[in-house]
Amino acid sequence: MTRHLYPLLIAAIGIFSVNEASAQKIDSIKAGDKNLITSQLKPGLKQYMVYFQMPARKKSVNISLWLRKVQKTTRNNEAVFITTQHWYASDTNQYRHIISVNKATDFSPLYHRETIGTKTKAYNWGDKKISGADTVTNNLAKDFTLAFDQPNLNWNLDVETFEMLPLAYGKVFAINFYDAGIGKPAYTTYKVTGSEMLTLLNNEKVDCWKLVNEGDFNGNKFTQTFWISKKSHEFLKEEDAFNGGYRYKVKLPGNAPDLLARFK
Repeated sequence: MTRHLYPLLIAAIGIFSVNEASAQKIDSIKAGDKNLITSQLKPGLKQYMVYFQMPARKKSVNISLWLRKVQKTTRNNEAVFITTQHWYASDTNQYRHIISVNKATDFSPLYHRETIGTKTKAYNWGDKKISGADTVTNNLAKDFTLAFDQPNLNWNLDVETFEMLPLAYGKVFAINFYDAGIGKPAYTTYKVTGSEMLTLLNNEKVDCWKLVNEGDFNGNKFTQTFWISKKSHEFLKEEDAFNGGYRYKVKLPGNAPDLLARFK
């Protein structure tokens, strides 16, 4: 996911990126405008191996496993997507459990809850504001509130959002993302720079769009590249380059063990 490299870096990405691309034709994406193709978001479980490679630790990598399960259902008589995430690492204090609810029509956020270790923050999310959910026990964000000048999308669901974009060569998207409880919403620019064949299991070749976000933060350049299948619209790979290091996110094959089914 775009987020969780550095909170300050993330806050700066949107400002820089939109200014850089201002001379180009940009497709603006925000909640409620129906520019996302929600039929492209397929329900089911997806698992990603996420690992960091840093120049100071050339003989080791920090590895974690992210599970993302999308369900389409009904909530309060409204069709919604419920996305549940589990982030596993070797340290239990780094475990994250995330539940997000979005309208099925346009992916507008309705609710977001994130537990890191034993600390939970939960929000009710609307077009005009986000506020702490007062029905969630021990919610550290219960007194939080932030008004919006326009609707935005949940940055924690960037993987799912990218899968719904109308990708094509030369397209430039400015997405009004917000990371719940951190800073303010901001437009972040992503460019389709071309395509590339990825090699999967059994040497299967998959033609993918390359979606790129890049910029400069405090003199340090960063580049984020995302590979999304042209045929299935699946998010298959991510590579983030920053401060001489890299973060990779790679979708695991369908035969990866379902950890949720084993430990209910």
